[in-house]
Amino acid sequence: MSKRDELIAKYADDLRNKCKVDPDMGLLTKVTIGCGPAIYNQDSETVAASDESELETVKKNFLMKKLGLDDSPKLMEAINAVVDTYGRSERNKYRAVVYYLLVRHFGKEAVYG
Repeated sequence: MSKRDELIAKYADDLRNKCKVDPDMGLLTKVTIGCGPAIYNQDSETVAASDESELETVKKNFLMKKLGLDDSPKLMEAINAVVDTYGRSERNKYRAVVYYLLVRHFGKEAVYG
């Protein structure tokens, strides 16, 4: 099993157990691949949900650039909803899981088609 496959399995486990979501493994794999090398770096593999600048980066670089969404208060509301789903007290919020939940929230699966 490759390192990426191990990470995808870990993300699927988080989705099932922490987020109570049954993951679409094909989509999760594509979102994980889309994260690039960030998933292998201890600092960038997670999203610091308590850091406003980090959440702003997720909004600009992922929601607006990658998913093509227009800037609006709904973007930050969605990020906060995803963080609540993951669990605010959860220490490690994996970037691929957060991105997966955002893709599903906005119905943007076609971006990874």
